[in-house]
Amino acid sequence: MYKNLSRLGLAVVLVCSGLQAQAVGRLADVTVIDRNTGATLPVYFSKGEYWVAGAPGARYAIAIRNKIGERIMAVTSVDGINVVNGATAAWGQTGYVFGGGYNYQITGWRKSNTEVAAFEFASASDSYAERTGRPNQVGVIGVAVFKERLPEPVAAPTPMPYRQEHDFKEGRADNAASPPPTASPVMPQKSTAAQAPATVAPTEAMAERSRTADATAQSYARPAMPSPKLGTGHGQREDSYVSQTSFERLQAQPNEVITIRYDSRQNLIAAGVIQERPGHTPNPFPNSDSLSYVPDPPARRY
Repeated sequence: MYKNLSRLGLAVVLVCSGLQAQAVGRLADVTVIDRNTGATLPVYFSKGEYWVAGAPGARYAIAIRNKIGERIMAVTSVDGINVVNGATAAWGQTGYVFGGGYNYQITGWRKSNTEVAAFEFASASDSYAERTGRPNQVGVIGVAVFKERLPEPVAAPTPMPYRQEHDFKEGRADNAASPPPTASPVMPQKSTAAQAPATVAPTEAMAERSRTADATAQSYARPAMPSPKLGTGHGQREDSYVSQTSFERLQAQPNEVITIRYDSRQNLIAAGVIQERPGHTPNPFPNSDSLSYVPDPPARRY
């Protein structure tokens, strides 16, 4: 169905409004919405990463707002899986195309141009990634943002005045009568060493990014957590309308990659991502600060 995915995208049909302030991103604002309550999940920043706390069983949406005045493509993944085609996520795959300033909520795994299977927080063992044999990236939302390559403007030729054009034609005819001068051959230039590594750098950068992500995941993983780790399940089918459109990327690599990790609130507290303030400790004898005795009753009134 999706041919030439590097040049295709899905144009969103519905425009959503009311995105709140807690968003992540420079070219696009990305937030996570709890669809059961309608609330934007608070974003917590810890050890260089952004986190949200999900409630098990709650449906959620990935809300994206294009912040620039031109179209962008947002290649979106959940738990390391492309939300449009279900493949293990990669930058070169298809995504959603947003016009300048547009908002949209991605509410589920895309099943067709008219339907999705809802995103819902579930235990990792019941996540779509686990059920399809790809459990290693459970607990992360990713949005790779691409700018669009715009066509170069073509300048219309300026017509010459009649007399100038007549002189030009006569001069060209005179030149054609004489033999052309002998031209010196042009020697090919050798490639410099500075040009060669350009194709190697992205691969090294991706490998380093992968090693950093693995190290961070290992540092976060702890043997004992208060509740099962969260993933994203394959929920009920819902209506969601999009159409296909063409999109040529400005460059092969994303102009921005937005990453938001998630887990249950209990697990994020245990991992130190959420720092809870100590609450008020109740006092069983609130009026015992000063020593006193039983006072006399008021005087009788006769």
